[in-house]
Amino acid sequence: MSQANKHTGKAAASDASDVLRDGRTGSESKSAGGSALSQADRRTNKSTSEGAAESASDVLHSDSTGHKSKSAAGSALSQKEGNSSS
Repeated sequence: MSQANKHTGKAAASDASDVLRDGRTGSESKSAGGSALSQADRRTNKSTSEGAAESASDVLHSDSTGHKSKSAAGSALSQKEGNSSS
């Protein structure tokens, strides 16, 4: 299934960049952030891997992660191949 219409938006890409630069951010947030940021380029047709999707799900379910981590995780998870949400 193609993800041609799904890319990380500017705000989520900025949040993902901040997450990746922050030394206090955990590995699951960084995995989700890296996935989201890699999908910001509209010239590519990348989708979120199974591992990054699992990390993103964990980030979204955590009460201790911040807004930027959740923003990046939500973007990454929405771009998981086979995800039927729009």
